[in-house]
Amino acid sequence: MNSAYKPQDTMSLWWLGDGLASPRSVGQIFLAEGNRKVGLEYSADWQQHGFPLSEDLPLGRGAYVPKERDMAVGAVDDARPDRWGERVIRNLYKPSRLSVLEYLYFAGDYRFGALGVSTDAGGYRPGSGGAMASLANLDDMRRAVAAVLADEKLDERLVRLVKPGPSFGGARPKSLIEMDGAQWIVKFSEGEDFNTELVEHATMRLASQCGIDVAQTRALPLVHGHAVAVKRFDRCGDRRSHVISANTVLRANGLPMGYPELAQSLRRIGRAQAIREQQKELFKRMVFNILMDNTDDHEKNHAFVRAADGFYDLSPAYDVVPSVQGLGQQQLRVGKEQADASMENALSEVQAFGLTKDTAVEAVKRVAAVVDGWKKFFQDLGVSNRDLAQLAQYIDGPNLKDQRAEFIDRTTQAPAWR
Repeated sequence: MNSAYKPQDTMSLWWLGDGLASPRSVGQIFLAEGNRKVGLEYSADWQQHGFPLSEDLPLGRGAYVPKERDMAVGAVDDARPDRWGERVIRNLYKPSRLSVLEYLYFAGDYRFGALGVSTDAGGYRPGSGGAMASLANLDDMRRAVAAVLADEKLDERLVRLVKPGPSFGGARPKSLIEMDGAQWIVKFSEGEDFNTELVEHATMRLASQCGIDVAQTRALPLVHGHAVAVKRFDRCGDRRSHVISANTVLRANGLPMGYPELAQSLRRIGRAQAIREQQKELFKRMVFNILMDNTDDHEKNHAFVRAADGFYDLSPAYDVVPSVQGLGQQQLRVGKEQADASMENALSEVQAFGLTKDTAVEAVKRVAAVVDGWKKFFQDLGVSNRDLAQLAQYIDGPNLKDQRAEFIDRTTQAPAWR
């Protein structure tokens, strides 16, 4: 499919935040150290008129190279496709070389954020693009995804329905459609019996009931099960927003992968008047993830969006879904007991979130009260009794149920925070 592509060790990086009509050269990205790393060198113009792509990429002369292998440096790594996107590139595009540089290039024009990659130093020419699918293409898109999962050959019409670069992290099958004039990421089942897609939609809606800012979702019925559509928060019409993952934010300062560390990072990258509210928002997300058994809350599942004033805002929550495992350990550090998934641990470092103990407890009470009604909420959204029973094994298991019960006033059948 990409016989015209010839591997090269240097490509150009572009800023697309001002629209495709006005791409700006950020600089060069290049392979380094045995082709296992991708570095960056800013252009002279970007040094004068641009901004640091992340805290570990300050404006200046010279080359930046990551410490770790099989990565790109700083925020450039966030322009890579996720694991599903890499699979699409391997199976459908079949480039003759597959370094991190190729993955960056073939992520194409639909990648997350506002950066673009081109083999042409004189202009932005993406590695993949094509027309955007619509809701009418949903069933064909499902068939295309199933073919990729089965390593089957796709005809050109179906290939065009599978976009490799629309999200940060994850291996779940996905692509893009346009609905109501906006781009939506559509996730599909890998063939399992459990309806993860409908459960994700229900979980995101439940999180919004807790006062958590979540990405907009829609459950899309299929012949069997559902797909879930998640509205992109890095796009607003033709405008693109620069987005950096929690992974990039924490690595830039050599910090452990943890919620308290993320909350403190907001003091550096957020605007002063918004820091407290965003720290509290992050705390509520952590509590919700614990109580809903979402233990896949890794550093690629949290992000920050750069605003026009140069400060960063916590992105809407995304990829929030119960893990259905009851592991009792989050991916990120929660508190003094590291990643232990407990309210005691969540309340152990509330100062890092700019909260007093009393304010933090009130936040936990609100989340616990909403989560306590999860089963009826999910049922009303169409989650099957079989899936409810599987979820209840963990969400209503003795560990999590007892934890949330400590924060609900049962005598009045109402949450204690009211």
